[in-house]
Amino acid sequence: MRRIITGHNKEGRSFITMDGPPARSIGEEVGGLFEIWNTDGNDIISTDSIDRADEKIILSPPNGGTKFRYFQINPLPEGVPDEMMQEIAADAFEKIGAAHHRIDTSKHPAMHKTETIDYIILLKGDVTLILDEEEVNLKPFDVVVQRGTNHAWVNNGDEPALLIAVLIDSNIK
Repeated sequence: MRRIITGHNKEGRSFITMDGPPARSIGEEVGGLFEIWNTDGNDIISTDSIDRADEKIILSPPNGGTKFRYFQINPLPEGVPDEMMQEIAADAFEKIGAAHHRIDTSKHPAMHKTETIDYIILLKGDVTLILDEEEVNLKPFDVVVQRGTNHAWVNNGDEPALLIAVLIDSNIK
């Protein structure tokens, strides 16, 4: 994947500040989460050369911040016991500072709830969005507006599924 980040030079002219792959990723063995860009709620300074995605990967953005990322979900191997799936999910969420977001995993080990509004687009694959009360199958280019609900994503296909997401810190009521 190629990221192109723009900015302004000393003369106030627009130019490319970064052109290359994401600086950080995690969990490639199960698909992976790749940071594209983050904001922290402070002023955006378009003349700096700081890679805002080159920091430890945390699931949720900071107060007033955003996260722009893509993530890939590999198909699950058949016959994996639920206890093992719970352990794998717990470890994965711990690694991205999100163990506290796993509030009710009785429906699926990857269920989690954040205080964000998320805009998610399925780019490739056959995915099910699981909620507490319902499930919905998604096809490429379906868009989900995830409003702080407990949810999980499941790849139903034989190939990796690719999704793009923008997470925005929010006070969900």
